[in-house]
Amino acid sequence: MLRITPQMKILVAVEPVDFRRGIDGLARLCQETLQNDPFTGVVFIFRNRRATALKLIMYDGRGFWLCHKRLSQGRLPWWPPAGDGGAQRLAAHQLAVLLSAGDPTRTGAAADWRPVGPPA
Repeated sequence: MLRITPQMKILVAVEPVDFRRGIDGLARLCQETLQNDPFTGVVFIFRNRRATALKLIMYDGRGFWLCHKRLSQGRLPWWPPAGDGGAQRLAAHQLAVLLSAGDPTRTGAAADWRPVGPPA
């Protein structure tokens, strides 16, 4: 079973990809374009050119997971701008919003880390 936890590193590729690519082609993109090793457990998210589908790949120590979600209506309302480098990092709760065809930047959730105690 694929489980996304808050401790996982999640990267969204900013450039659309050809969805004819399978696990090997997407893993090669992770190495060459995103400069990340796909065998480290990072969750990689890709979208097609029309912004109607997502692909997610992740290595769990025994093999790769490949998930494909195609929207039945409309397009993805949010995607990071292409000028932001090869990838943008997301939090686990933001990935859940993205997979529901929402805007993960508008979640309004608390920061992943903040100091505990009175302000200095």
